[in-house]
Amino acid sequence: MFTSTGSNGFYKAPLSKSLLLVPSAISILLTLLFQHYQKFFAYNLQAVKEDFQIWRLVCGRTICLDLKDTFCSTLLIYNFRIFERRYGSRKFSSFLLGAWMLSAFFDLLLVEITQYVFGITINSLPSGFLGPVFALFVPFYSSIPRVQVTQVLGHFSITNKSLVYILGLQLLTSGSYIWILALSGLISGICYNSSMLKVHRILCVPRWVAKIFSWTLEPVFSSAEPTNEVRVGMGATVDIQRQQRMELLDRQIMMSQVAQMRRQRQQQGGMINWNRLFPPLRHRHNANYQDHPSEQGIPPPTEVSEEQVARLMEMGFSRGDALEALRASNNDLNVATNFLLQH
Repeated sequence: MFTSTGSNGFYKAPLSKSLLLVPSAISILLTLLFQHYQKFFAYNLQAVKEDFQIWRLVCGRTICLDLKDTFCSTLLIYNFRIFERRYGSRKFSSFLLGAWMLSAFFDLLLVEITQYVFGITINSLPSGFLGPVFALFVPFYSSIPRVQVTQVLGHFSITNKSLVYILGLQLLTSGSYIWILALSGLISGICYNSSMLKVHRILCVPRWVAKIFSWTLEPVFSSAEPTNEVRVGMGATVDIQRQQRMELLDRQIMMSQVAQMRRQRQQQGGMINWNRLFPPLRHRHNANYQDHPSEQGIPPPTEVSEEQVARLMEMGFSRGDALEALRASNNDLNVATNFLLQH
């Protein structure tokens, strides 16, 4: 699983903790005790368009009225808390705010397109904070490395991200029109992350608002620092310290996965014939010393990221093997890691 160990919990992720606890508690109360108030949290598009009840775009898109949706969305928020740790609460909240506002527009647009193309009239959509949750799959897909954990039946790969995708699929199939929320959320996440549209510069949480919430809510939802975590050097700023700690957590997760993959490789043997893609590193390394080819006519080697080299060296690989793997894989950390594990 992608998440870090349970002892770390919501350390440095107070916003994720509040999004998990508060809406879930309200959803349970509305389901068990206050059913007559559920109508105020219904995502009724007909009331929005005909009666101009704009407030439903806020209430109807915050609290889930289906406990299955509540359960799946809270598990996904728990997994996505790594982004708050990595980017900081202000940037993470800006992403959620931008995705939440954009997805409201795309919800209405997709409903109109569905009615125009297929003749299907949709008066209401599933309630809850679902648009931003689906939007978080965009940075999850693009920025979290994919590391194979095991294989099922010798053909189907299980990675550190598989469980999160399964949860997303379960949430996607929990309602009739929840695919509209999923699609609008994904589009919103792509638009917000786009460097061309510059949406993140417009839809962001102001610093003074972030400071107010930091003073008032962070003490309530903050979690204690894990006692079993190795300390890192002090950075010059809070952002640097946060980044250092998140990098340490990422390394710990990946190193544990690498150790598990090595044990499985010893028991089951290699699963992928990477020699079909490029020759073994050690053979090429020895050939460089034996042949001494002329440097004339040889294209310059691909520049590699020292950060990726350092991450591979922390997993136990030599610097030479790490450099060769990254060059051969065109700086793809996932391919380089899998290649080194198979040799």
